[in-house]
Amino acid sequence: MAAVTQPVITRPITLTAPRRRRARWVPPLLAAAVVALIAGLWEGLVYLGFHLPAGHTSLQQGHGPLMVLGFLGTLISLERAVALGAAWAYAGPAGAALGGLAVTFGVGDGVGKVLITFGGVVLVGVFVAVHRIQASLHNVVLASGAVCWVVAGSVWIAGWDVPRFIPWLVGFLVLTIAGERLELSRMVGASKAARRAFAGAATVFTAGLITSLFAESAGVRVAGVGLLALAVWLALNDVARRTIHSGGLTKFMAAALLTGYGWLCVGGGLWLVIGRMADGRGYDAMLHAVFLGFVISMIFAHAPVIVPSVLGRPLPFNPSFYAPLVLLHVSLALRLIGGDAVGNRILWQWGGSLNEVALLLFVGLAARAVVHGRVDPQRAPTDQRPNRTPAGLRADSAERLANQGGNA
Repeated sequence: MAAVTQPVITRPITLTAPRRRRARWVPPLLAAAVVALIAGLWEGLVYLGFHLPAGHTSLQQGHGPLMVLGFLGTLISLERAVALGAAWAYAGPAGAALGGLAVTFGVGDGVGKVLITFGGVVLVGVFVAVHRIQASLHNVVLASGAVCWVVAGSVWIAGWDVPRFIPWLVGFLVLTIAGERLELSRMVGASKAARRAFAGAATVFTAGLITSLFAESAGVRVAGVGLLALAVWLALNDVARRTIHSGGLTKFMAAALLTGYGWLCVGGGLWLVIGRMADGRGYDAMLHAVFLGFVISMIFAHAPVIVPSVLGRPLPFNPSFYAPLVLLHVSLALRLIGGDAVGNRILWQWGGSLNEVALLLFVGLAARAVVHGRVDPQRAPTDQRPNRTPAGLRADSAERLANQGGNA
């Protein structure tokens, strides 16, 4: 049977959060995440050397944590709160969102750091609740990602410079994404040996993070080996290897995933070779190969599935989604090769600026698609999200069906 090329949303196995609760909390939390995104992008332009008014000291010093924990942390914990359907779980995205606003506007002395870290603690609690219902390796990996958030926030509160805990910010996002993809790898019949290989790669990466706390160079290099191993594992075992031959949304998701794994490999190689988090061109390349090339590609890939699950509205696929994806990769290559490697400041600025344009373009196209998307009157908004188990574990419907077609 041919692979399915369009996502089909199935009815959830069990009831999740009531529509009323979700409608009450989701919009303001999403708005706060957008504010954090815009503030972070603005500060990114200042970092690129453009003559723009700089933000508060807390924003200047917290650009990285704001983008990772204030923006992405809010989105990730919000999606998990919606999935779990428990009111207390919304304290996670609320803490991240309020903390992001506090950092953006310079409220209090360390208030934003504490709130953001609290959001990570709640997310750990969410994964503990999930794991108690259905214990699995991917839940352990996801929980480990949330622990990385808490560690990063804790040392941030303690006054550590951001470069010293950047590996833990990377750990939060990489382990969260890798855990999601590991869950879906079951659809392609990943063997026990393959899952052990994944566990080994994740263990090496985590060992590098821990080592970096007291021996930075050695820890970063070991973590780089772990990133390389995870990138290779994902590229070889992800369902995207099959769905790239499909069409429509399924092909777009696969293209974003596979190119993202390529950038993760680049990032891992840079970590292994450079071996330290210090200001300079190497530092810029080490960070943005992972944060932009890998993480933003993952956002592009999963947005058509996650947005309906959170908002209860469809995000129809449009071929125009390829424009920001291509622009992201081209501009990142310009930034890393022409800017960081060659040392051309103009190319570095152009590449960095176009990185932001690519992200904003995708957000704009996605928002337009949501606004103009049609809701099936026969379905409640809660039906227009990925299928979930009672524990809130997600299996992307489009990829699930595509894989079933590939195996038939």
